[in-house]
Amino acid sequence: MSLLWPGFVLLLLLIPLAIAGYIWVLRRRKRFVVRYSSLSLVRAAAPNQSRWRRHIPFAMFIVSLGSLIFALGRPITIAAVPTNQTTIILAMDVSRSMCSTDIEPNRLQAAEAAAISFIENQKATTQIGIVAFSGFAELIQAPTSDINALKAAIQSLTTGRRTGIGIGILKSIDAIAEIDPSVAPSVSDTSGGIEPSPVPNGAYAPDIIVLLTDGANNVGMLPADAAQQAVDRGIRVYTIGFGTANGGEFPFCGQQFMGREPFNGGGGNGQFNGGFNGGGGGPGGFRRGIDEDTLKLIANTTGGTYYSAESGGELQSVFENLPTNLITKHEVAEISVLFAALGASFAVAAMGLSLMWHPFP
Repeated sequence: MSLLWPGFVLLLLLIPLAIAGYIWVLRRRKRFVVRYSSLSLVRAAAPNQSRWRRHIPFAMFIVSLGSLIFALGRPITIAAVPTNQTTIILAMDVSRSMCSTDIEPNRLQAAEAAAISFIENQKATTQIGIVAFSGFAELIQAPTSDINALKAAIQSLTTGRRTGIGIGILKSIDAIAEIDPSVAPSVSDTSGGIEPSPVPNGAYAPDIIVLLTDGANNVGMLPADAAQQAVDRGIRVYTIGFGTANGGEFPFCGQQFMGREPFNGGGGNGQFNGGFNGGGGGPGGFRRGIDEDTLKLIANTTGGTYYSAESGGELQSVFENLPTNLITKHEVAEISVLFAALGASFAVAAMGLSLMWHPFP
């Protein structure tokens, strides 16, 4: 259980103050006790009741006060509910370092094969979208369950300059927002807009992002800031670092793999940006260059998991182990009315017992 308005919890300080005031009143009454010469006269005049009855109404009033304060804080519960309407966004790095041949035939083609195998193994009700990112990000296939359309989108990937992990996450959020009205679009310096109110902690949408990259962010929004936007919308991001420790040769991939983003997305010539993007490993080669700390941060912050793959087989295994069959949506239910009803019940009971045990003269 959590509170939507936790600031009202400070009102619970009224409870110890009320108890202190009650004790002070009881002690003050003792100063005005009338002295009798005979205790038998006192016993005869005093009502026949147990001492604990004096304090029960006040104790019930304290319980009532606490319950009503919790009601003001708007308590909620979060329940995980299975869903048959799942959306998965595959956000794939298509920077030029993905042409490296340390993984045969190259990183990009190995990633394409693993992605296609992943798509073919999903349930018919699962919708999958494809986002490609380098110096900018594009939704190349809106979420769909059409396997042929998804395969065609994967096989049409082209490479570009630089690596924008953050903008890849933002584009994936927007792709989910297009089909899920409960998810707000992303907010960036160029798009403007106002950040929505964050979802309650632990509440997740039935949508996930699977982000694959072989490098480190070097353009656009910081990945940590983009990940926070995913957190605010209840979207989990599973990250995959792809590539070997030693890197490999970086041959010319063909005209279809030339970077095509606008000038401000890359800058400089394609060969230089390709080397910078992969981390640089000497002439014609790339080291691994994966920013694992950032990828782990993204996954841990959003409730996902980070995976590492250094071969096509390992990447296939990573895709097979993604928890796509266990995705649930989290429904949030406000239970303030229960606390309000409980508080009102105790208040009425306290007044009733007080009038019954201590009637007015």
